[in-house]
Amino acid sequence: MADNILLAEARTERGSRPAGRIRRAGKVPAVVYGLDSDTLTVTVPARELAHILTSATGVNTLITLKLDGKEHLTLARQIQRHPTRGEFIHVDFIRIRADVAVEAEVAVRLVGESIGVKDGGVLEQLVFTLSIEAKPADIPVAIELDVTPLDIGDQLHVSDLSLPSGVTTSQEAEELVVQVVAPRVVEEEVPAEGEEGLEGEEGEVAEGEGGDAAEGSEGSEGGSGSRED
Repeated sequence: MADNILLAEARTERGSRPAGRIRRAGKVPAVVYGLDSDTLTVTVPARELAHILTSATGVNTLITLKLDGKEHLTLARQIQRHPTRGEFIHVDFIRIRADVAVEAEVAVRLVGESIGVKDGGVLEQLVFTLSIEAKPADIPVAIELDVTPLDIGDQLHVSDLSLPSGVTTSQEAEELVVQVVAPRVVEEEVPAEGEEGLEGEEGEVAEGEGGDAAEGSEGSEGGSGSRED
């Protein structure tokens, strides 16, 4: 995995106003911690950080922070962005060691076209990221899963994933990752034989009853009018 270098600067001011000034200057407020060392408050250049985090390795890219003549091997975590503008608000950098496994989240990427889909089935992916442990240099960009042989009714679980050497996962082996299901067909209800005619007869009866009642009402109202006269 590629190593990227960021020039960090010590940050002494804290609070929302100083942080705003830092961001307007094109930098990101950040902290560096881990490996039983002191927590450092720093700033890093926003443009360079964005370039690193949008690379193929994303948040799992190794980042070497250079600060006051020292180098800190880190991973970016707890990345906060503005909800609408997308700009960085704050970033945590965790110190790591190249020879010690770390936890990471990697994408589960499906490859191939399922034979079940070709026959009209529907491919459903239920796990999109996998929690793994590996040495920093062994963290893969993604875990690929070939779905070509899947027919309708077939499933693949976490235990079916092929993990690179040195990579392990703590997720349950039985957890369902992907399946091909039969297409859902909505059947229209067909009325039973004779129901249409029955409904028509009932409608006619109701209409006749309504007509008789209406005629009776009109007669009564007219009669009442004659008595008042």
